Amino acid sequence: MSDFTRITGATQVIALIGDPVEHSRSPVMHNVAFQAAGLNLVYIALPVAAADVEAAVVGLRALNLKGANVTMPHKTAVIPYLDEVSTCASLIGAVNTIVRRGGRLVGDNTDGRGFVRAVEEKAGVKLRGRRVFLFGAGGAARAVALELARIGVSLLTLTNRNIDRAEELAARVNEITGCETTVVPWNTSAWATFLEGADVIVNCTRAGMLGEPDFVAAVPWSALKRHALVCDAVYEPLHTNLLKTAAENGHPILDGLSFLLYQGVLAFELWTGVPAPVEAMARVLYGA
Repeated sequence: MSDFTRITGATQVIALIGDPVEHSRSPVMHNVAFQAAGLNLVYIALPVAAADVEAAVVGLRALNLKGANVTMPHKTAVIPYLDEVSTCASLIGAVNTIVRRGGRLVGDNTDGRGFVRAVEEKAGVKLRGRRVFLFGAGGAARAVALELARIGVSLLTLTNRNIDRAEELAARVNEITGCETTVVPWNTSAWATFLEGADVIVNCTRAGMLGEPDFVAAVPWSALKRHALVCDAVYEPLHTNLLKTAAENGHPILDGLSFLLYQGVLAFELWTGVPAPVEAMARVLYGA
């Protein structure tokens, strides 16, 4: 339960803007984190229509909010209205975190770094030098792919239903980082060759989300190394068919709430400048 008696005239506000936002788990995660860290902050979710993005950013500035998260579909749309965008967010072409620095609003992106931190801290897998097979070429995949290339994976393989988008992302990754990046068609036989050598498999598509079909039956599970880590960015349901099947085949798994947790951890640290109470955030996130 929220303790509204903690809110005073000195309480600073951080908002989530997107459409829709009613489903978001970020408010409960961050409010518990602020309380655990003894910070006089409150986090609220604000639905913002596409036509109102500029007005919303102006409002953040005018109301002196300490910062914000940005979720779909506004991660790119907010960029022109910010004072500065980090190199990371600029390369990805999307902002998921806004930080007030003095009177300036600075956009950043914690999605890719959050994924890496989740894999390394929660799954205990160091990604540098690993071979990664990535499903998807959308916003989340873009953030993850660029961060994986930046930290030095040895090979990044991309597959996507729209192969042009995957090839565009691969070209961008190669241009920026020089990481060896390949693209394979969206079919079982093409996947099999590259899955044989993969150390980490990541789903950054909507496949398997509640109400969405998945591609689990098309995965050539026998081609995977037994120790290959299987990760899913989807967290509703928490135990997707991809993760269930991976576990049944003996693979270690990492669920989508881990991604949400660690991108939130990094956002918390950007806003506050103090280490995030990771255990408290994880308890409430998984408890929800």
